[in-house]
Amino acid sequence: MLQNPTLSKAIAYAVRIVNLYKFLAEQKSEFVMSKQLLRCGTSIGANISEALGAESTADFIHKLAIAQKEANETIYWLILLNQTQYISDIQYESMHNDCNELRKILTSIILTTKQKHPQKITAPNHKSEIKNHKS
Repeated sequence: MLQNPTLSKAIAYAVRIVNLYKFLAEQKSEFVMSKQLLRCGTSIGANISEALGAESTADFIHKLAIAQKEANETIYWLILLNQTQYISDIQYESMHNDCNELRKILTSIILTTKQKHPQKITAPNHKSEIKNHKS
C-alpha cells in the first residue's frame, strides 16, 4: 500500500508521541499534560489522513490547517513538559524538531495549494441565501 510521505512522517511522529505518553505515565506518573500531548500529537496525522480524502480544495486546506493547529498545540505541551522537568532538554529538542518539520511541511502544502487553486478555496456565501430564502 502506497502512503503519502507527509502522512508517513505524521504516523511516525504519532508513534513517538504514544511512546512519550507511555514514558510520562509509567515513569513520571504524569497524566494530565501527557494526555493533552497524546491527543494533539496523534491528531496531526489523523487530520492529514482526512485531508487526503477531502471533498474539495477548500476542505483539503481546512483539514491541513487543523493539522497545523494541532502541531502548534503539540509544541505548546512539549514546552510545558520540558519547563516542568517532565522531559529532558534532549527529549524536548528531538520531539520539537520533528513537530516543527511537520508544521513547516503543512504550511508549505497549504500555501502552494492556495496559490495553485485561488478560485477554489472561497466558500459560497450561504448567509445571504438563507437570509433571502422565504419559507
